[in-house]
Amino acid sequence: MRWIEGFLEEPLLLLFLILFLGSWLGQIKVKGLSLGSAGVLLIAMIFGHFGLQVSPIVQNLGLSLFIVAVGLQAGPRFFRMIRTSGMIFGLISILTVLLAAVTTVIVSKVFNLSKALSIGIMTGALTSTPGLAAALQATNDPVASVGYGIAYPFGVIAVVLFVQLLPRVLKVDLYKDLQQKINPISNEESPEMITIEVTNPSINKKTLQELNLHKNYSVVISRVIRGRRSIIALSDTVLLNGDRLVTVGTKSELDKFCEYAGRRVKVDLQNVDHIKLRKVVVDAYDIIGKNIKELNLRRDYGVTVTRIERGGIEYSQNSRMRLERGDVLTIVSSEDRLDDVEKLFTRDKLTVTNVHIFSLSIILLLGILLGMLPITLPGLGTITLGVAGGPLFVALIIGHFGKLGPIKARYYQPSNQVIGDIGLALFLAGAGTTAGQGIVTVIQDEGIRLVLAGAIITVVPIFGGFLIARKIFHLSMIHSLGALCGGMTSTPGLGAVNQLMESEDPAIAYAAAYPFALILVAVISQLLIFII
Repeated sequence: MRWIEGFLEEPLLLLFLILFLGSWLGQIKVKGLSLGSAGVLLIAMIFGHFGLQVSPIVQNLGLSLFIVAVGLQAGPRFFRMIRTSGMIFGLISILTVLLAAVTTVIVSKVFNLSKALSIGIMTGALTSTPGLAAALQATNDPVASVGYGIAYPFGVIAVVLFVQLLPRVLKVDLYKDLQQKINPISNEESPEMITIEVTNPSINKKTLQELNLHKNYSVVISRVIRGRRSIIALSDTVLLNGDRLVTVGTKSELDKFCEYAGRRVKVDLQNVDHIKLRKVVVDAYDIIGKNIKELNLRRDYGVTVTRIERGGIEYSQNSRMRLERGDVLTIVSSEDRLDDVEKLFTRDKLTVTNVHIFSLSIILLLGILLGMLPITLPGLGTITLGVAGGPLFVALIIGHFGKLGPIKARYYQPSNQVIGDIGLALFLAGAGTTAGQGIVTVIQDEGIRLVLAGAIITVVPIFGGFLIARKIFHLSMIHSLGALCGGMTSTPGLGAVNQLMESEDPAIAYAAAYPFALILVAVISQLLIFII
């Protein structure tokens, strides 16, 4: 057995053994149900129980990589969503954390637990390392770490099992449910199409280029109907009074443009002039990263892009929106012109990922530095965002702009997937061995009441947060689970939700909810010392 111990003392061998066994366990399916990424966590906890430890550096590297992938994926829509109904996710997160705090106060009184132990259990249930740091500072009592260690496994495993089992138990069709329920991500962003008859004399006999509509209206005119003719709308197309403009945009922008141009009418859109509509997938290497304006599609190809679909969500055409691999463009023109432009977007297909190490390194560096900065809260002390919060905020900001100087933040989906999957596996390996160390001894010494307290403080916010999202805000199952994972600051939970369906919606909901939970848990951890 000594040679086995020597074998496991090698850090890299231990790490890859945990990853191998954990991923193998995660792939095993029983009646269609698998542990997924939680398999790595369970195996790591077993190794941790026997005193084996994956380096905290590996754990923090994995956490920051996974969080950066989430931020880059969600960044392009996060801030736009916050300005609209996406703030719903932040409210769900806040209510989930407050519910956890109230539950902690009640459990502390019922089980007669100390302040430090109770607050430690809450931070473990919410898997919040910044919260634990704040609790240790506020209580000045290391027993908070014991409570964290007790509740942390519950906080991780319970959320993962909840998000995996609930859709199956309720027999919810996730795709159908997503279409039927309120969607804060796409409701106000999804484009519509209407026909507007020109009645404004100032528009008469002017070209689209002369009108310069894009400066004041975020709409796209795809074609002009004049009598029985349909004309492709190009920059040099002359508009006349009585022309009917087939226009695409969000409802608010369409209403504003309609008030300026004329009146809304109903028209039978017959392609008497062979005008076609086609969806084209962006796949060419030299197109990725450019925007519609740079491509000069109207001038050089005689086509009009009316919509851009990304991650299953449609947007109105934005001439400055940089294209990513996999974007689906809705294009209007004649068939021969559509054939030409489709070749432009699909030639030289990219077969490799494009992880830009220079950019990724800068994002991580800036994120970790931000996470180290102390944030002073008057009368409460200081908190830090840590290796999760710092990289998330930086990735969200840089992902929103897409490119800042030499930093290229828009990776193709396969690249983001690689970064996220590797990061999640490394994080779970480290977190599992940390949580597994000494947990049996602590349970034996402190008694079963700690286990019950940890379970209650974990389960109540999980069910409560989900019901708030589902019943009060009427969100879809996938959005509810994504927001719940953000409110519980559960990285493994998000990994499990991502496996339920191919969509960016869970990551966006998580990224919108997570910052609120991250900060509020740290604040609440220091406030509870005055309440319990």
